[in-house]
Amino acid sequence: MKFLTGLAGFVGKTFALWVILFAVLGYVAPELFRQLVPWIVPLLGIIMFGMGLTISAGDFREVARRPLVVGIGLLAQFLVMPLVAVLLTLLIPMPPEVAAGVILVGCCPGGTSSNVMTYLARGDLALSVACTSVSTLLAPVVTPFLVWLLASQYLPVDAMAMLMSILKMVILPLALGFAAQRLLPRLVARAVPVLPLVSVAGIVLIVAAVVGASQQRLAETGALIFLVVVLHNLAGYAIGFGVARACGLGLAQRKAIAIEVGMQNSGLGAALATAYFSPLAAVPSAIFSVWHNISGAIVANAMARMGGPAGAEEPAPVTSA
Repeated sequence: MKFLTGLAGFVGKTFALWVILFAVLGYVAPELFRQLVPWIVPLLGIIMFGMGLTISAGDFREVARRPLVVGIGLLAQFLVMPLVAVLLTLLIPMPPEVAAGVILVGCCPGGTSSNVMTYLARGDLALSVACTSVSTLLAPVVTPFLVWLLASQYLPVDAMAMLMSILKMVILPLALGFAAQRLLPRLVARAVPVLPLVSVAGIVLIVAAVVGASQQRLAETGALIFLVVVLHNLAGYAIGFGVARACGLGLAQRKAIAIEVGMQNSGLGAALATAYFSPLAAVPSAIFSVWHNISGAIVANAMARMGGPAGAEEPAPVTSA
């Protein structure tokens, strides 16, 4: 068990490198990883089950304690990235499938990696966890609606079917994980240290499957998609920070919201794009998964130098509302 725990810790710390490695492997050996495409949804379910094992009722107390601040984070999450995605598709010519994929990843909830990056940035970790948890629970309704509203001009969108898929891929595994945590606390406590290994394995296999399935088209449009993903991600950090600052939040809260907005649940984006659009539409999510872990670490390192440790600042006046 000690070996697995140590291995999980090492893999978790080097997550970005593993994602890059498997993205390259998916590109050079597409036939091998293309076979994993049918397993994308189950892999995402396993990842979300792991999240359910670690989520707690305390994560939601932050919503009751600071509803306005959490609300600002959620509004920024579901407005900034979708609108930036639409703007990019209007400014940069791209195939309809790619455009739909960019908008889809922009409409996804926050990713759990944002919690790690917020911690490294000395941001408000409790706020980050609350925003990730609540945005994930809202995703079955908000994500399909936004995709239908913003991406229908590029590809047909079945919002109701997408809603049901998110319930099955995200909410059900989350609920099962949470139930297991309550019913089998000792067993879950022993398993939690190994979860990073499972999560990393799941996401790198999803990335490799998506890259392998769209290798030919990726060779033609890969540079364009990478540019769009980078601009999308960096705009999320910058605008998220600006929105939090404009709302009068403290530095720790600004850091948390900036990272929460910039980092998406790209695994969900890849699964939905593969199921409802095409493997090419899933490529923006796959590249996003690689890039946002690299940029997140860089941004977190830069933000860590901006102020004291998380929680060191007094909450901004708006938090008392």
